[in-house]
Amino acid sequence: MERNDRGKQLRKKVERQARRMQRAERERPTLIAQTIYLGTLGLVFVLPVVGGAYLGQWLDDLVAGYSTRWTLSLILVGVAVGAINVYLLIRE
Repeated sequence: MERNDRGKQLRKKVERQARRMQRAERERPTLIAQTIYLGTLGLVFVLPVVGGAYLGQWLDDLVAGYSTRWTLSLILVGVAVGAINVYLLIRE
């Protein structure tokens, strides 16, 4: 009787592990999903940098003479905002 109980317990454990392995196999990210994720990470980093560069260039053009103060400052702000965006996206 005791041997039969151990056999049932072992069978239940094996079946549970098999179901977990099948579920993990189904939920494994594909190459396309990973590529999309990396592309999204790139966009959330690059867009604030490019936006800062364009806004800074526009502000520098409003100032008489040669100036890159706003452009450089807003590029650095864009890098900081992009890094925060990437961190928050990865943390999800």
